[in-house]
Amino acid sequence: MRYAKIRKMDIANGPGVRVSIFFQGCAFHCKNCFNPETWDFDGGEEFNDSVIDEILSLCSPDHITGLSMLGGEPMHPNNIEGTTKLAKKFKEKYPDKNIWAWSGFLFDTLKEKEIIQYIDVLVDGQFEDEKRDPKLKWRGSQNQRIIDVKKSLKRNQVILFSE
Repeated sequence: MRYAKIRKMDIANGPGVRVSIFFQGCAFHCKNCFNPETWDFDGGEEFNDSVIDEILSLCSPDHITGLSMLGGEPMHPNNIEGTTKLAKKFKEKYPDKNIWAWSGFLFDTLKEKEIIQYIDVLVDGQFEDEKRDPKLKWRGSQNQRIIDVKKSLKRNQVILFSE
C-alpha cells in the first residue's frame, strides 16, 4: 500500500485545520479527476507504521480539528486495510477529533466494513464531470453526498451532514 502526499495543514478538505493524507491507487479513473497522479497503485511512497506515527504526531496540536483521507481511493481493496489501521489508531488517540473520508464507493457498499465505524463524515460517490459544480463545498460533483456516518449508522439510513 502506498500514499501520494500528506498535507500538514489543510483547510480545503473538511472543516477547520486538518491533516490530510492522499492515498495512492484508484481504479475508477473518473473523467477530469482533480488528482489523476494518484491513480497508479505503484506510485507515491510506502505507507507503513512510521507514516501512521507521523500523521498521529501531526494531528496532536489543538488547532488541528481532524484527519482527512482522500485519494486515489482510500477504500479500494488494496488500501482499505491500511486506511482502517490509520483510522482506528487516530480515533484511539484523538477520540474528540473527527475523520473525514472521500470515496468513489457508495456508503451502502462500505457500511459493513470495519473502517466505517471510525469515520465521522463520508463524501461518497465517484466524481462525475457532467455534474461538476465548482461552487459545491467539499465535493466536486452534484451526485456526491456528504454523509454523517454516525447518524446514518444509528438510524440505518443515509443522513446528510449539516454544519
